[in-house]
Amino acid sequence: MRDGRHHLQRPGQPGQSRGLWSSDRSHGGSGYPLVRLVAVVACGTRTLLGATFGRFATGETTYAPELLDCLKAGMLMLGDRNFAVKALVTAIAGPQGTGADLLIRCKSTRPLPRLETLADRSWRSVLGGVPIRVIDAQITVTLPSGGRRTGHYRLITTLLDPRLHPAREIVKLYHQRWEIETAYLELKSTTLGGRVLRSRTPQGTDQEIYALLAAYQALRLAMADATTTGAVPADRASFTIALLAARDQVIHAAGIITHTPVDLIGQIGRAVLDHPLPARRDRSCPRIVKRAISKHRAKGQIDRTNHQTTTTINILPEPDLTPAQAP
Repeated sequence: MRDGRHHLQRPGQPGQSRGLWSSDRSHGGSGYPLVRLVAVVACGTRTLLGATFGRFATGETTYAPELLDCLKAGMLMLGDRNFAVKALVTAIAGPQGTGADLLIRCKSTRPLPRLETLADRSWRSVLGGVPIRVIDAQITVTLPSGGRRTGHYRLITTLLDPRLHPAREIVKLYHQRWEIETAYLELKSTTLGGRVLRSRTPQGTDQEIYALLAAYQALRLAMADATTTGAVPADRASFTIALLAARDQVIHAAGIITHTPVDLIGQIGRAVLDHPLPARRDRSCPRIVKRAISKHRAKGQIDRTNHQTTTTINILPEPDLTPAQAP
């Protein structure tokens, strides 16, 4: 999974933040300078495969090529629609690319040449010289109250065989892209507790972000080791439990005080296995601004409830043909 829309906040300091870490937004400046973080995360374990960060004013697709070395043959890279650009698709899946396959959402109105319609209603096309398969799907989420929300998704993938990879299964698989949002939540909210970075200099900020990523990766590797036995699925391992167990080890000074047994990974792993998360279930939560830039703009009641849902996937038939544009 790849995503880069997330940012970290750091304290401002006169003469240092402006032009270095931009804080300008479309609706005005934010309270803190921002750093853009782009990462590739493994779906199952949520371990980091690669990460880069820098000026917030620089777009995520500019940072993305720095992470291509972590993609290998046999991998499937999931990405949001900002990454559906010709140059990046070619760099990943082209003749001189990484060897990895991709599954990316693109705009539902994006014109792509329809070369062949397949039995599962998906169709062959090409983007940036790379053969792709396009899937148009209508996804309906039904709440227990009877409320419904429907969206149109267009996915592009280099998994070209509909017999091996049916369109409906591809749509279900794309839902796993949201695992990276949970990883960002664990970095920004669970680990940092919503606090901003402490460093006031660019060099100190770099050091602090690397430390944050290293601590996250150490915990995720300990959790992955604990779940390799299959007793608890990887998606039921609690990052909060792992973090608290690690903090307990620091407080107890394990391995520092004489005669204290050193069993850091074992303690974290046992805590994770003893306190698994509930089994995953389909649920929906409204997309809202979690933290308003100004408290005066956060008016009215905000529904933060997670609702259990029923999801229906309908692969759309061939639409009225329009003149295809060159890929």
